Amino acid sequence: MSMAVELLGFMMCVGGWLLSGMSLANNYWRVSSFEGSVIISTRQYENLWQACAESSTGITNCRLFESMLALNAHVQACRALMIIALLLGIASIFLSVLGLKCTKLGSMKDTSKGRLTLTAGLMFILSGLCVLTAVSWYASRIVQEFNDPFYVGTKSELGTGLYLGWAAAVCVIMGGAMLCGSFKRARSPKPASGYRYKSSANQQIYKAGPQTESSSSRAYV
Repeated sequence: MSMAVELLGFMMCVGGWLLSGMSLANNYWRVSSFEGSVIISTRQYENLWQACAESSTGITNCRLFESMLALNAHVQACRALMIIALLLGIASIFLSVLGLKCTKLGSMKDTSKGRLTLTAGLMFILSGLCVLTAVSWYASRIVQEFNDPFYVGTKSELGTGLYLGWAAAVCVIMGGAMLCGSFKRARSPKPASGYRYKSSANQQIYKAGPQTESSSSRAYV
């Protein structure tokens, strides 16, 4: 049963890591809102790397964010968090493959494999928290700008990339928790029952020895 839970957690973590990559590469983190518009001529959308505008004729023009220092602080932080999450995911997958119970590599003990699985699970949880923080922070800024009556720029709504990020975070965190739950510490071996029986028998013989000698001496006298 524990092996099945471990495999399920590993598959969820790998799937969540792939969703994290899809979320980072998705163009629709922010999509222009059509609220109050009568005639829609251009749709604007952007992600962490570029901003695009699509006209009603289907022509799309994109502009990369060339200057990192000119970006908003939350965009820079979200970039860093997503990249850290992907790097942690790669390292966690490698450790998980080494620590799974179904894999046999050399003469590695079960205790060592369990520790590798526990470490991988904790790293997966940290990766999921990074993704969750990035998409939630970005989404909170969109909602704040949308509800701000004094905001001058184009108001936007939540895009597909954010929903992919939330799904990825849930999968990775749940999978990492399953990997951590499958770890069991090796208990110290208990002394064998035969040894205790033998020692108790020796004690009985030792105690009975003087009584036998005293009785024989009395008979001799």
